[in-house]
Amino acid sequence: MANKTVILGVKDHVGESVVIGCWVNNKRSSGKIQFLQLRDGTGYIQGVVVKSEVPEEVWNAAKSLTQESSLYVTGIIREEPRSQSGFEMTVTGIEILHLTENYPITPKEHGVDFLMDHRHLWLRSSKQRAILVIRAEIIRAVQEYFDINGFTLVDPPILTPTSAEGTTNLFHTKYFEEDAYLTQSGQLYMEAAAMALGRVYSFGPTFRAEKSKTRRHLIEFWMIEPEMAFTEHEESLRIQEEFISHVVQSVLKNCKTELEAVGRDISKLENIKAPFPRITYDDAIKFLNDKGFDIPWGEDFGAPHETAIAEEYDKPVFITHYPVGIKAFYMKPDPNRPDVVLCADMIAPEGYGEIIGGSQRIDDPKLLEERFKEHELSLDTYKWYMDLRTYGSVPHSGFGLGLERTVAWICGLDHVRETIPFPRMLYRLYP
Repeated sequence: MANKTVILGVKDHVGESVVIGCWVNNKRSSGKIQFLQLRDGTGYIQGVVVKSEVPEEVWNAAKSLTQESSLYVTGIIREEPRSQSGFEMTVTGIEILHLTENYPITPKEHGVDFLMDHRHLWLRSSKQRAILVIRAEIIRAVQEYFDINGFTLVDPPILTPTSAEGTTNLFHTKYFEEDAYLTQSGQLYMEAAAMALGRVYSFGPTFRAEKSKTRRHLIEFWMIEPEMAFTEHEESLRIQEEFISHVVQSVLKNCKTELEAVGRDISKLENIKAPFPRITYDDAIKFLNDKGFDIPWGEDFGAPHETAIAEEYDKPVFITHYPVGIKAFYMKPDPNRPDVVLCADMIAPEGYGEIIGGSQRIDDPKLLEERFKEHELSLDTYKWYMDLRTYGSVPHSGFGLGLERTVAWICGLDHVRETIPFPRMLYRLYP
């Protein structure tokens, strides 16, 4: 009786007969031998069908298989150094589950719109599968880092009565008779959790109603948002760079095959180890002006500015101490220079832009109340947030990592649309 296994597990069954549930990724024939390129989600293996060694019905079944047909295949596993996996299957039996006709995605070139319309099928391709495996490894490494460093996972709400950053780019809905919004960040709630648990992090979906079509933007994306009590700006930066180093090195260690499948130059990732370089906003403005960019002090950076700065480094770079006027209301001013805040954006190399934004939060209740008034935010709406400063306020810091931008950078992708199973973009809600 053949053992049932998966392609990833065939290394444990060399010389044995096994059964694998799989799909036909591709097929070619050489006269009296058929070569089946099989996949099952865990990996790929070639099944070799030799006409003289199998019953006629097995040979005919193999001949009838088409791209993406599903089957149970039985065969003997043997080592094959020339194959990518190092193993091959000598097929002895085939049970066809479903013969696919006219599969829409063929080996020929397809346009992006066509592939996005067929995203539910495009996911089956080797590159798209590899991206999702790398994404899963990034998530695993994120959780591993926080788990071993004393953080507790906390889930903030998705429906909120207010904005986290005072913006208008929110998706509005009705919560029975009240107005509500899809969350754009769990940060404010994570600050409350940090006052209960010390070090916390959230991992969940967030939504931005910006009408943006750039290669870096999605409407629905996932954020990792740690908050840390009794933690000031400098310590937060050290945690951020150690965190990113851990994630990148974990992917390098555990996803070699997938990085190869997406065509990633891993030499650019091997150098991603803490510490990371830092420059101030002031220095960044001077650098950009010297490079010919016409950007005055007090303006935020766009993609071309971030790319120009990142090109000077082979690691992520922190840009610190932005002006108060272009950052969120909750960021703490530098005590030595109140016109800038204790914050940092981490800019990924190779033109991938900001992957982390973070800051030390205001812990002085009087200053926070002033910020509410300056930003015309309702004190009644944010009373609970003020309570965090009224009852046992402490220095605290936090940051947010955009998962999809991080996946795009680590995979070396041109667009974030391939970093999430079913992307939601400005003009795409299907499938």
